[in-house]
This record gives sequence, structure tokens and C-alpha cells, in this order.
Amino acid sequence: MTNPLPNTFTVDVEDYFQVTGFADRIRATEWDHFESRVVENTHRMLRLLHTNHTRATFFILGWVADKFPQLVRDIRDDGHELACHGYWHRLIYNLTPEEFRQDLRQSKAAIAKAAGIEVRAFRAPSFSITKATPWALDVLMEEGYEIDSSIFPTRHDRYGIPDANPAPHRIENDNSKTLWEVPPSVAKLGKLNLPAAGGGYFRLFPERVSATLQRHVVSRGRRPLVFYIHPWEIDPDQPRLQGRWSSRFRHYHNLHRTVGRLERMLKSLPFGTIGDLAKQAEEQFIRQGLGTESNTGDLAIDRSPMVVDAEWHSSNELLPSENQPHPIPGQLTRPTG
Repeated sequence: MTNPLPNTFTVDVEDYFQVTGFADRIRATEWDHFESRVVENTHRMLRLLHTNHTRATFFILGWVADKFPQLVRDIRDDGHELACHGYWHRLIYNLTPEEFRQDLRQSKAAIAKAAGIEVRAFRAPSFSITKATPWALDVLMEEGYEIDSSIFPTRHDRYGIPDANPAPHRIENDNSKTLWEVPPSVAKLGKLNLPAAGGGYFRLFPERVSATLQRHVVSRGRRPLVFYIHPWEIDPDQPRLQGRWSSRFRHYHNLHRTVGRLERMLKSLPFGTIGDLAKQAEEQFIRQGLGTESNTGDLAIDRSPMVVDAEWHSSNELLPSENQPHPIPGQLTRPTG
């Protein structure tokens, strides 16, 4: 039996006024006019992770890295993995390939300048790599990225590919460049892919429902949990912005409950970084001799990519029990560095 791929805890580092839900009201040129809370909230997230001996991957907005370089160094110095979230938080399907490439380069340069680290993992703002933007994966590979976590196998009004492969898988393009796609977690119930990955779903769903969906992913789906959260989601005192009712509901609902839910989840499940997951998946891929096999997988793109699921075996002692969502903690790994 191969070793299990680690559950993955990720943080999308952006401020409350930079989210897509308010982009129709707030332009990027106006960001400097708002009270920034990303430093305080991210430090609070760092303390929460440290207390629970958890290493995470931080997908950092390039604008934040340029504005607050010490914050990027603080994340690095706490032993976490740095990754890219774009520079201007622009949806990929609103960009041309060249505009996307320039945004990638600008954000990568900002993070490298702040922390002296070349990032190799990317997550699109609002998971906006969809069936309309298959070229984005090629651009990522050409720009040296090895990991992507942008394709959400669910249905949403702004993102998602409902029939995409929900497991971590390897993609190869026509130029033999490769990329590990690590989708946010979904629990398949009948024909539905229900998000179990965190974010707004973690706040909007009842806590027991979230725990049940997470258990479904790791036990029945035999996949690692890929979880995400934003620093502003642990800040119930943030300023209230004007916007559509749906955007305000998604953004503000249950902010006061997020920290408690995170603490209970972190005591129930061990997590690592997305780099940990991809490294172990690649090792399994090589060991199993799958390097010459290819198939099209579920992602509909125009170049017959190689898509091979990484094997993952669940461990029952790491799962919430059926009767209570948060049992005694399993064995956790203390951060290094």
C-alpha cells in the first residue's frame, strides 16, 4: 500500500475589499483608499496554524506582496509554503493569454522580491480556470509552474467544471511539460459534487454538514482533503461594503463562527502543504511506472492531456466520527523553520 497523500490546508491571501463579489463596486485603482486588514488577519491565521502545529500553503496576491513584503517574509519564516494568487485578482476568463502571462510574472516577481523565493504553485482568483480557458494551463507550464489548484469540480455562477477530475492528477501538454492539478475537494453524492473544500461553503454549511462532507472525501472518495480559507474570513469586525445581496450574504455570513470551526477541524485532521502533496504524488506516479500512459481524463481541453489519479488511502483515525464532527486529535506535524 502506498503512503497516503497529505490533506492540504491553503490560504488565499487577499484583503476583504479585493474579493470578486465586490469587484463590480470596487476597482483595483481604488484599493489604496480602503483600510487594509490583511496583515493583522494573516498574522492571526499564522498564530492559529502554529498553535495547531500545521504547515500550510499561502497563495499570495502580488499586490499584497508589493504592499506588505514583511508579511510575506513572516509567512515564510513560520515555515509555510509560498504560492501565487495572481497580482490584481482578475478572473482568468476575462484576460487574454498574454495578459495572464504578464499578471503571473508580475506577481511571481513581487513574491520573489519580498521573500527571495521562486513560487511554483498557483491558484486562480475565484478558481477561474474553466472550460473557456484551457490555454491557461499551458501558460502556467510555460512559466515554470509545477502545481495548479484552480479547477473546482463543481457548479457555480462564477467558476467550476462540474465534470472535471476531482482527484489530484498529472497533466502533460503537447510539449511534454507537466503540471499537477490539485482540485479543491468535493464530495460526490449521486450526480452532485458538493464542495467540501472550505471558504464560503465552510461558513454557509452547518458545521456538521461540512464535517460529513470532509469525511466523505477521505473515506469514500479515498482522496486527501484540499481545504482553503481567506484571512478576511476570520475577521467579523471588518468594514461592511455595499454590493449585491448575494455577494454580501456569501461574504459576511457566519464570519464570527469561522475561527472556532477552524480550531475544531485542525484538532481533528492533520494537514500539510500543496507542495507536500504534489511531491508525494509524483513519487507514487514514478514508482507505479505510469509515465508512459495517457488518457484524456474529465477535463475537456484541446490537447489530450495526461491525467492520472494519484492513489490515496484513507486512515480512519484521522477522520471525524460519524456521531461527532470533531473527535480527539490525530498525530500532527509541527512546523519547521
